[in-house]
Amino acid sequence: MENQALKVGDAAPEFELMDQDKNKIKLSGLRGKKVVLLFYPMDFSPVCTTEHCAFGPDLVKIQGGADTVVFGVSCDSPFSHAVFRREYAIPYSLLADPTRKMAKAYGMWAGEEPYNCTKRGTVVIGKDGKIAYYQEVAMREARKSEDLAKVVASV
Repeated sequence: MENQALKVGDAAPEFELMDQDKNKIKLSGLRGKKVVLLFYPMDFSPVCTTEHCAFGPDLVKIQGGADTVVFGVSCDSPFSHAVFRREYAIPYSLLADPTRKMAKAYGMWAGEEPYNCTKRGTVVIGKDGKIAYYQEVAMREARKSEDLAKVVASV
């Protein structure tokens, strides 16, 4: 299933990645919660920084409750994520996918040329472990937190 888009209703591919603090986060350990995956190209890039700075203050609206967890996901290292998260006060964990395995499994790998990074996209996994929402966004187009909050609330 490498680099193919998932469809609503598909089982979400298992993952185990490190966050910015080198804690291992495993999808199966989150069963029973809605999981929002915010795939983004790279730490410190202009559009990604704008997005994360907007999502942070709106996190409570985006989550909608304690049964939802939000993660940023890119191919950057946990070390880069730690600095990016601290510098911009990002209140959710950032998952490091340096092998690109998760990005490829979720159809969110932009490829080696010309970008060598993760696509910009949103995947919401329902409490049942299935894809409840899947959307790719143009690389240079920032997502809006109010749109994201509506999507999560509807799942």
